[in-house]
Amino acid sequence: MELKKSERKKTKIKMALQAPSGSGKSMSAILLAQGLSKGDLTKVAVIDTEAGSSNLYAHLGNYNVLSLETPHSPERYMEAIDVCIKSGMEVVIIDSISHCWDFLLDYHASLTGNSFTNWNKVTPRQKAFVDKILQSDVHIICTMRVKQDYVLSERNGKMVPEKVGLKAIQRDEISYEFTIVFDIDYKHFATASKDRTNLFEGKPQFIISSATGRKILDWCNSTMTKGELQIKVTECNTVTELTELYHNNADIAKTIEQDFVAKRNLLNNLTSNISSNGNGTHKS
Repeated sequence: MELKKSERKKTKIKMALQAPSGSGKSMSAILLAQGLSKGDLTKVAVIDTEAGSSNLYAHLGNYNVLSLETPHSPERYMEAIDVCIKSGMEVVIIDSISHCWDFLLDYHASLTGNSFTNWNKVTPRQKAFVDKILQSDVHIICTMRVKQDYVLSERNGKMVPEKVGLKAIQRDEISYEFTIVFDIDYKHFATASKDRTNLFEGKPQFIISSATGRKILDWCNSTMTKGELQIKVTECNTVTELTELYHNNADIAKTIEQDFVAKRNLLNNLTSNISSNGNGTHKS
């Protein structure tokens, strides 16, 4: 056993989008992948269990599609992930992983004997599938269907039904496994119900775009800790250098924005004093 200092390393995002049907999960996932791949959709693959629905967004670019037919067993999903990785993909979209859970529920229902103990035959297969997602050295975006319901809302003096999302169709604790989970409503607005990056948590709802994916990619590629960044700020000699440092570490930089502002003001004041003095020395 050995204690080591915590260290930020480059990572591959593992994230999920959960939403009712028609809310734009597939398109949102492709836009995220566009940002994560720096616009090169030829490095993106969609594992499609939704009867070819991913092909509806071919106008966005030349991404790859692997149609995963039934049975939607965990093992077939894992095989599909391997095919994508061996083909050199950098981002894999699994649209959706709800079919895997439906398969396992049907499998459990088909088993004879004690229902409770029969979960011992289901859980290892689910765990292997989740581990495959988490341990793969590519960015992975999973979509999940949610059970739907309708509520009555008042609009212009009339009560009209509105579709709302409920619980994701997957194992209850699945959201704990992802770094980011976006909830998307039927108007296509997203909010982060889980966010270990701190990029989106507590922020207003927004519509996912390729810029969202690029923002996540910057976080994945950042290897600097907050303390290290603060030291780098003090070492900057020009505003240009300071600005570049901020943009290259935008996720962490926002948490110490006051340090950047103070350093920028200091550099601007120094430049102003030198310019007004005219001889490259400070006024006394």
